[in-house]
Amino acid sequence: MLYWTFILWFLQIPKFVSAIMTVNISKCYYKTTEDFHHEGDVMIGAFFPIHTYYSAKKIPHPFLPYYYLDNHIQYNFKNYQYILALLFAIEEINGNPNILPNISLGFDFYNVRFTEKDTLMNAFNWFTNRRKKKILPNYNCNKKKFSAALTGTSWTTSAQISTLFQLFKFPQLSYGPYDPILSDRSQYFSLYQMAPKYTSLSHGIVSLMVHFRWSWVGLILPDDHKGNKILPEIKEDMQRKGVCIAFVKMIPATWTSHFSKFWENMDEVNVIIIYGDIDSLEILMRNIGQRLLTLKVWVLNIEPHVTDYADYFLLDSFHGSLIFTHHYRKNFEFTNFIQTVNPYKYPEDIYLPKLWHLFFKCSFSDIDCQLLANCQANASLDVLPCHIFDIAISEESKTIYNAVYALAHSLHVMSIQQIQIQPHENGDVLVFSPWQLNTFLKEIDERDNMSLDWRQKLNAEYDILNLWNLPKGLGLKVKIGSFSANTAQHQQLSLSEEMIQWPEGFLDIPQSVCSESCKPGFRKIILEGKAICCYNCTPCAEDEISNETDVDQCVKCPESHYSNTEKNHCFQKTVIFLAYEDPLGMTLACIALCLSALTAFVIGIFVKYRDTPIVKANNRALSYTLLITLTFCFLCSLNFIGQPNLTTCILQQTTFGVAFTMALATVLAKAITVVIAFRATFPGRMVRWLMMSRVPNYIIPICTLIQLLLCGIWMAISPPFIDNDVHTEHGYIIIFCNKGSSFAFHCVLGYLCSLAFGGYTMAFLSRNLPGTFNESKFLSFSMLVFFCVWVTFLSVYHSTKGKFMVAMEVFAILASSSALLGFIFGPKCYIILIRPDRNSFHHIRDKTHSRRNKTYVM
Repeated sequence: MLYWTFILWFLQIPKFVSAIMTVNISKCYYKTTEDFHHEGDVMIGAFFPIHTYYSAKKIPHPFLPYYYLDNHIQYNFKNYQYILALLFAIEEINGNPNILPNISLGFDFYNVRFTEKDTLMNAFNWFTNRRKKKILPNYNCNKKKFSAALTGTSWTTSAQISTLFQLFKFPQLSYGPYDPILSDRSQYFSLYQMAPKYTSLSHGIVSLMVHFRWSWVGLILPDDHKGNKILPEIKEDMQRKGVCIAFVKMIPATWTSHFSKFWENMDEVNVIIIYGDIDSLEILMRNIGQRLLTLKVWVLNIEPHVTDYADYFLLDSFHGSLIFTHHYRKNFEFTNFIQTVNPYKYPEDIYLPKLWHLFFKCSFSDIDCQLLANCQANASLDVLPCHIFDIAISEESKTIYNAVYALAHSLHVMSIQQIQIQPHENGDVLVFSPWQLNTFLKEIDERDNMSLDWRQKLNAEYDILNLWNLPKGLGLKVKIGSFSANTAQHQQLSLSEEMIQWPEGFLDIPQSVCSESCKPGFRKIILEGKAICCYNCTPCAEDEISNETDVDQCVKCPESHYSNTEKNHCFQKTVIFLAYEDPLGMTLACIALCLSALTAFVIGIFVKYRDTPIVKANNRALSYTLLITLTFCFLCSLNFIGQPNLTTCILQQTTFGVAFTMALATVLAKAITVVIAFRATFPGRMVRWLMMSRVPNYIIPICTLIQLLLCGIWMAISPPFIDNDVHTEHGYIIIFCNKGSSFAFHCVLGYLCSLAFGGYTMAFLSRNLPGTFNESKFLSFSMLVFFCVWVTFLSVYHSTKGKFMVAMEVFAILASSSALLGFIFGPKCYIILIRPDRNSFHHIRDKTHSRRNKTYVM
């Protein structure tokens, strides 16, 4: 309830002020002089701009420098605080017995005009003591001593007055913003700047941009030496921090017909930095207010002082602005002092009566234009709205306060030195010439960022203020943070975000970017020909992640990890292999065991029916050897299933190679035996030698020894080892046995194929030889199938990876072994078990007799 009462009260302020301004204003308001005198033994010249002079387009005068044809004038009562700061400092010093005892300070106030002629005339009148003033009783003009002049706020005003004061080396203290031109001692040797340098302002502004992730901002600077000096500093800081400037607009000294182009491209950004001083930014501020640019966050180095722009009642362009100001200790005594100020306490002050007349309904006497005591009750400056008069001390007022103290301390030190050399006689006041103060003021001016409050180290510290001006006229400047360049980098900027009021239209922290941020899992791709802040986002590559926004490069996961689908986390890969628990491994293992059992069953059949013709006719011993070897061929495939280790990796290849060599050598021996047996019907010397020497029985050990030699060389030079595959299956590490030497593996496989080809050749040559149980056709067909299986395996083997490659090798072993078992022993088992009538000597004799009869008939 109190909040809404407060708001409604402020809503009535514009009506209240407007009603007052429309009443008849006394002619005394205009007749009162603009300058006044505050008595003291040592006088200070105060040149303050209580009026605001502005130009709509700054059309230069044809022959008067610093003068414009379209000048306008209005009272700026906010600047009246300068006079109060001066008066407050003088009263403090005069009441302090430790500074300038028995000597009082006073001042002569002159309102700074907008022409160089008027400004120099005021300076000349004060310097030559030509002020028209009321002579007080017992006032001795000879006791009046001039000390120094306070000039500002514009550097041009200080420079204009300096042209006169430099002739006499008259001390001049500038309270305006620090300007590098005025620090030129060769040209302004008696001018001293009291304002601290903006040594790290650009760092603070850029730090604020980085904090809120404002990477695409506009920049407005005055087109003068100060703007041209800070522009490269801001650009360098922004480039280092990754902040881009969307546009740079220089405020011209003279607005031309191209004025409308100045406002182009403003909609590209939501945050605009404005740097300059009050005078250089005055017209810009007015235009911003008139255009009601409410959807912008203005980052300023000065407070907006303009108050008469177009009245939109509730809305204000600068509401939510962020302002950087030098950090000073709060002076609560000054606030209390303002509350006690009234025109009856300081009758010489000509502005207090005007304020009381305008805002507190006080009347002037028609006789002598003195203010009558018929004002509103409890009239005080602290009840005025902030946009009319702000009781919070401004940066310029603080500089004026410090300047007076600097001057007082210089006078105090000089008086001590004079007393030590020659004591005053009869209580005479301090005797000096103004130029003598330069020696003492130089010591203060050569400080290193020292504040005169008193000798307080500034350490390049700034307060960050948030302007609350909704409804318009509220005008509160709330400190929401600070920036200190001399602390640790991560502690330089301190903000209370929850206190910030953003401009109307923003419910949360405004965004000001050229491109939307790349979320975790994406990386930036800079667009060619564009600023680095303008980019596209592309997903991270396989097994790469980014867990932050706006990263330039994704981070590759370790080989033992993989990236998730969102590409923002790495997870540990699962170790897999062709395990017995795996469906594929279990299937292959079951097939191998079943085939091994089937082979054992065939062996049992052959042992049981060992005396039958079909078993005896095809070399019973070789048949047993082949069946036993095939059992080992089936069982050796189990070495490929399960978690690999060094032993199994070596056994995989050696058992496979030796077992299949024995099997193929046995087939070759059987084929050769058939050929020799049928050649025995035509006995010759060679055939008889072959039959008697039992050469086929040596084929198996000889072929096996050759394979063992190849395997031995392989194991000695480059044996198989445990390896892992991290790329084939996403999220898995496949453990397998690496062959070690691919050449040796292919040599072993090639040797097996050569044995198969030899067996096939011998069997093919004897396929048409007569015989009841001639198995040459089955041998040749089994070798043909064996050869096709392994040739196909070689082509598929190189196109598969991981456990599927192992599975392919197991399948080839089982398929080729099954071909030998099925095509060689399948028909025999069929005759033994299904057609036993064909497995007898009677059947063989009948079949032989019928074959001979057919031969005779033919």
